[in-house]
Amino acid sequence: MQHFDLMVPGAGKAGQQTVTAPFDGTEIGTVTTIDSNGAETALANAQAVFADKKRWLPPAKRIEILHKTAEIMQARFEELAVEAAREGGKPLPDSRVEVARAIDGVNNCVECIRTEAGREIPMNINAASAQRLAYTHREPIGVVVAVSAFNHPLNLIVHQVGPAIAAGCPVIVKPADDTPLSCFRFVSILREAGLPDEYAQAVLTDNLDTASQLVTDPRVAFFSFIGSAKVGWMLRSKLAPGTRCALEHGGAAPVIVAADTNLDDAAPLLAKGGFYHAGQVCVSVQRVFAHKSIAADLAERLATLGSAMKIGDPTLADTEIGPLIRPREVDRVEQWIKEAIDAGAQLLSGGKRLSDTCYEATVLLNPPANTQVSSMEIFGPVVCVYEYEDIDTAIAQANSLPFAFQAAVFTQNIDTAMHAYRQLDAAAVMINDHTAFRVDWMPFAGLKQSGHGVGGIPYTFEDMQIEKLMVLRSPSL
Repeated sequence: MQHFDLMVPGAGKAGQQTVTAPFDGTEIGTVTTIDSNGAETALANAQAVFADKKRWLPPAKRIEILHKTAEIMQARFEELAVEAAREGGKPLPDSRVEVARAIDGVNNCVECIRTEAGREIPMNINAASAQRLAYTHREPIGVVVAVSAFNHPLNLIVHQVGPAIAAGCPVIVKPADDTPLSCFRFVSILREAGLPDEYAQAVLTDNLDTASQLVTDPRVAFFSFIGSAKVGWMLRSKLAPGTRCALEHGGAAPVIVAADTNLDDAAPLLAKGGFYHAGQVCVSVQRVFAHKSIAADLAERLATLGSAMKIGDPTLADTEIGPLIRPREVDRVEQWIKEAIDAGAQLLSGGKRLSDTCYEATVLLNPPANTQVSSMEIFGPVVCVYEYEDIDTAIAQANSLPFAFQAAVFTQNIDTAMHAYRQLDAAAVMINDHTAFRVDWMPFAGLKQSGHGVGGIPYTFEDMQIEKLMVLRSPSL
């Protein structure tokens, strides 16, 4: 069983947390935790390395460290994939994809250093700006504190820690309590690659007060959060004056399926987008609004596809749907589905728990709008299909919730696609693809209650820097 000791130089041990596999509760690791004194030490370490500009890492050194990190990760690819699958419950094939994305993300951080720079500000264009030259130079914003989620235990950490290192910021990262091993592994690899210990400190805290202490300290220049809206907005309200932030929450991703859609193409994509990682994805396919001429057919196809997916041990190569992260989440999904069925939804597949931790892939047809499966983020293996006659009515239903993240439209008609793109409340609209599509260099942003700021490695890299202006006056200009 893997043990990770303190990753905060000079801190004392507060306790130890045991990490269990969500599939069967097996103990798979332990992590030493910090208390309030440890949080203060971590913040002091990070602030000290940032305050002393002689200790700043030059771009060439950052590139060297990140290149070496990617090389080590590639050499330990299968170990990282199995560890992520065991602690997070995402099936091994998908965890392998996550590791590949994480390695590519580290390399993307290198590309940001190479290609993203300051800019010239126009001068000599009027009397006030005569004989002047002005340009900006990027510098690290300061200490970064990152709080992460469980559902992509390696790649989310790369998205928060990688850009911080690329930008030159010391970072303190707190992973989800359920899935800390991949985070601690990644930070240890960064250190193995040559990163000074104070530049990346992974922590688990003894309680929520200690975690809040880390986030709300005035030495924190940037706060990066991935997790529930309730926690994210609460922490944002407590940030010290001057602390900038980015919040990534969840949604209830809508899909518009027009009557002319090729269902042979669309159904497998929607099934994958809805049942991937047991639906525990912030942009997972959840609400599918299909024209009434095809809605029942599409729902039956999704039910057939979901029922054929193998559910079970995420470390097995043929598993397609793993467990939910905690037994209480299975209880919640079960309650929400029962509520929807009692209110009139038609159950086409699933609807039953398989164990304390696994739930069947479930398809509901026409659940009422006021049920929780229609109005809240399910974060479980459930897809809801709704019939519509008028596309604008469907779009209005799609836009009716206080969440807006990624959406999708399926159609063979360019005008229908453009109409839906224009009218949907979303930061991104996929045409003929599922809502969970993402590459890590594209902008990734929740709107309304779904988040604040823009994610994606280049955008996070930019957030974690300042543009420092120089204005030079010379009679020779």
